[in-house]
Amino acid sequence: MRLPYALAAAIIFLLSAGLCLLAASFAVTKVEETSEFAVRRALDLQGHDWAEVYSDGLRVVLTGTASTEAVRFNALTAAGTEVDTSRVIDEMEVAPTTELAAPGFSAEILRNDSGISVIGLIPASEDREALVKRLSNLGNGSPVSDLMETANYPKPKGWDDAIGFAVEALARLPRAKISASPGLVKITAIADSQQEKEQLEQGLMRAAPPSLRIGLSISAPRPVITPFTLRFLIDENGGQFDACSAQDTKARDTIIAAAQEAGLNSIYTCTIGLGEPSPRWPEAAVLSIRALAELGRGSVTMSDADITLVAAEGTDAGTFDRVVGELENALPPVFALHAILPPPETEEEAGPPEFTATRSPEGLVQMRGRLSDASQRDMVDSYARAAFGSEHVYTATRIAPEDLPMTWPVRVLTGLEALAHLHNGALTVTPDDLVLNGVSHSPDTKAQIAGMLSEKLGDAQEFSLSITYQEPPTVPEDTLPDPEVCEERIVEVQAETKIAFEPGSATVAADSRDTVNRIADILRECGPIRLEIQGHTDSQGREEMNQQLSQARAQSILNELRGRRIPTASYTAVGYGETQPIAENDTEEGREQNRRIEFRLVRPEPVENPETGLDAIEAESIEAEQTENTAADADAGDQQSEQN
Repeated sequence: MRLPYALAAAIIFLLSAGLCLLAASFAVTKVEETSEFAVRRALDLQGHDWAEVYSDGLRVVLTGTASTEAVRFNALTAAGTEVDTSRVIDEMEVAPTTELAAPGFSAEILRNDSGISVIGLIPASEDREALVKRLSNLGNGSPVSDLMETANYPKPKGWDDAIGFAVEALARLPRAKISASPGLVKITAIADSQQEKEQLEQGLMRAAPPSLRIGLSISAPRPVITPFTLRFLIDENGGQFDACSAQDTKARDTIIAAAQEAGLNSIYTCTIGLGEPSPRWPEAAVLSIRALAELGRGSVTMSDADITLVAAEGTDAGTFDRVVGELENALPPVFALHAILPPPETEEEAGPPEFTATRSPEGLVQMRGRLSDASQRDMVDSYARAAFGSEHVYTATRIAPEDLPMTWPVRVLTGLEALAHLHNGALTVTPDDLVLNGVSHSPDTKAQIAGMLSEKLGDAQEFSLSITYQEPPTVPEDTLPDPEVCEERIVEVQAETKIAFEPGSATVAADSRDTVNRIADILRECGPIRLEIQGHTDSQGREEMNQQLSQARAQSILNELRGRRIPTASYTAVGYGETQPIAENDTEEGREQNRRIEFRLVRPEPVENPETGLDAIEAESIEAEQTENTAADADAGDQQSEQN
């Protein structure tokens, strides 16, 4: 039976369509597998094993999470090398970026006579107006230049302590630069004297919070010495200084070395300061001291550029003339020499006119001797009452105008001014000499008096000083001992009996409580110092356990001190475990030494403060001049050799 034509055509069409569909399906599957394999291999070769690939017809879909946008783009590029980029479907994600780290906050504050300026980056949560107001109050309303920037990040640890201490330190320092950052404050400042520098350093160390690191660079400018004075004497007991000034340590060492060669019989140091009349001051001083040593006895006084050389009585005139001539030719051009050779003794019955004044340790002053007229006596009496106190002066002088020189009033008043510098002493004034001896409570008094007498008595005037330094009899009760002394005293106590604990615990042993009491007494006298209480162990046991035990023991000592009413706000307790041994851990004796508590001062970190300004210029000029002098001497030596 034959099928109808229409039915046969339909069947053939359906079979053809099915075969085409089957072939198309097979072709698509093959294309998908080939594309997926090629793209996956390209991604693996580029190190993108995190990416997933699957095919959807002609499309190649990429999924996965890339670490950065650049990595995602690189993966797309690698896939595009194998298939057409229009077929690549990007469904990849990028991992969210981590939160940006907070910037480094810091503030630099500069204070001088013109006002206060502050610059830096501070947290936005900082009360900016309150900070500027606090700074303005320090300068009594002086202008504050606010150049600060802010960033919206939380305040880092230690920021409030640093800013608070920086403002507190600035209140004590009228000329300073302070850099504050979290946990660290660096201070650069200028003090008026060495004593003020030490007081500022000690005060700032005591005021700093225990957790804050500080760096101090406080400089004290050299004092201005006027007149620039040197006085050196040689007698039967050897050489001695009444006064000595030098412009720097090198000049001081040079002068002291020359004095030692001339017979200096005691330890002495020159006052270093500004005001020298010439950079060649040490050269003139050395030449003068050597000339005096060649004479044997006498004195040499330098007041600025004037030099007075006084030989001892009985010095050979020929030797004196030779030494003075050589010294005059060798001195630098700026200096002027006055040489005095006392005449031989003559037999005279009458003694020279004299004025005397004595000052007792209680402050009572008695004046006797000769004055030229009544007005001069009233002037001397008024000056003495103003200098020593009206109720402490007794005047018993007499008028004798015939024997007194014209310079007598100046010599008497200058001598009384010098006597006022002493705690007690005696003054004798004659036409040819002024003698002052006594006791002073300041080590610099002798040098100050020598400079004053050189200036006011004039050139070629002789005077003699015999001044003894004694420490003040009493020390103010509120003066705290030096922190280094406190540390040394605690070390001495622990050298006698160390602090021990119960085995394996942080409980202080009963027989060590007396040691803790002695240390507490020392710290009570020392006041608020920055102290670190350190705990140390031996190496037995696990390192972590030793660290925890050392911390607990250091904290236990801190608690013991608090229990004894010691202010411990500036103390910290730190455990170092077994990391800082002082002996070998192989023996029981060594382990016993390593198990210890130490008390250490928290000292400031050094800050570089290179020499700049006038000091550097002065050092360079002196070095250049010395180099020129050396070259000139060498040339002169060469010429002399050629002539020979």
